[in-house]
Amino acid sequence: MEKENLKNIPLEYKPISMWGYFGYQILFALPIIGFIILLVFAFGETNNINLKNYARSYFCYLILLVILIVIFVAVFSAGIFANSI
Repeated sequence: MEKENLKNIPLEYKPISMWGYFGYQILFALPIIGFIILLVFAFGETNNINLKNYARSYFCYLILLVILIVIFVAVFSAGIFANSI
């Protein structure tokens, strides 16, 4: 019954399988090419709404990670600089 319902879903709303999410996560983790593909999926070239939303959420995760790293480096650098004076 469930497989019949999946056949009636338009292509832009087809769910991504667990292995699909796993594969996209590995693809997005590639250093340069993965980031380019992430931007392409997040901001345009896919018709699948689920893939577009996943790429956008992964992009937001990367932005938050960069912000946290910058804050950590700034605090750590300020601590080293304060100890050297």
